[in-house]
Amino acid sequence: MNAIVKYFSGIAHGLKTLATGMKITGYYFSHARKEIITQQYPENRDELQMFDRFRGIVEMPHDENNEHACTGCQACEVACPNGSIEILWERIVNPETGKKKKTIDKHVYHFSMCTLCNLCIIACPTDAIKMGQNFEYSVFDRKQLTYVLNKPGSKVRDDVED
Repeated sequence: MNAIVKYFSGIAHGLKTLATGMKITGYYFSHARKEIITQQYPENRDELQMFDRFRGIVEMPHDENNEHACTGCQACEVACPNGSIEILWERIVNPETGKKKKTIDKHVYHFSMCTLCNLCIIACPTDAIKMGQNFEYSVFDRKQLTYVLNKPGSKVRDDVED
């Protein structure tokens, strides 16, 4: 008798989960004209938007004057668990004050070593770096996965404190 009850309760459970799945499928069939559910990837590259929390490659935004917010404090370099960020800096004498000031020479990012953990973004006190939205990173040579984040000739914005 116990085996028969177990058999029919298994059938009832299977029908319940089938109904749950069909309910979800039915919703998307009835709303197919109103909203796009499936995105056809290669054809829609131009209008494809990733969600806000997507973690892509690390980027350093520059404004129209080729200025950024990175002061070279190396907090992101220290926070990175696998050394994928490297900040090369130099001291330049300020002609007005005569004091030496630390400036960024290169902000090197090794994407091949990055785990996209977001710790460098959290550690940055000036929000100079952010996670990008691009997701196509296929290359034939590993050396192409090393990027210099600061653009040539860029400098720190005046409103950013050291």
